[in-house]
Amino acid sequence: MKLWHSIFLLTGALLLAGGTGLAKGAEQPTPSKPYKASVAKDGVQRVEIVGGSYFFTPNRIIVKVNIPVELKIRKEPGMVPHNIVVAAPEAGIAFDATMENEAKVIRFTPTKVGSYPFYCNKKLLFFESHREKGMEGVLEVVE
Repeated sequence: MKLWHSIFLLTGALLLAGGTGLAKGAEQPTPSKPYKASVAKDGVQRVEIVGGSYFFTPNRIIVKVNIPVELKIRKEPGMVPHNIVVAAPEAGIAFDATMENEAKVIRFTPTKVGSYPFYCNKKLLFFESHREKGMEGVLEVVE
């Protein structure tokens, strides 16, 4: 009886993996058009980012150095957890925020010109990480 229960659980997990894009060979996201943030009248650069099944839109963002940035982040509806991570404290950009269906705002001021990766570091068991499946992008800080 225990063997059949294990087989049933394994089969269910494999079906879930195939149905949610977790299986090896899932289609990779295509790069989105670069988004160049403009400076609003209040002096803040605002960008909206949506995360979903192994993508960020936009996945290439251009902002100006030494001007405050507000990222409004949210994920598409679904049960798969996602986050957004940037680890560039030397440039004033360091956060690890959970993405939820409801939007939340991340604030920072980039202090150094350069290209900084952002990504989702979530991973399920022995499957590829979300970043390995293409859930990453670049925050480009320019003069």
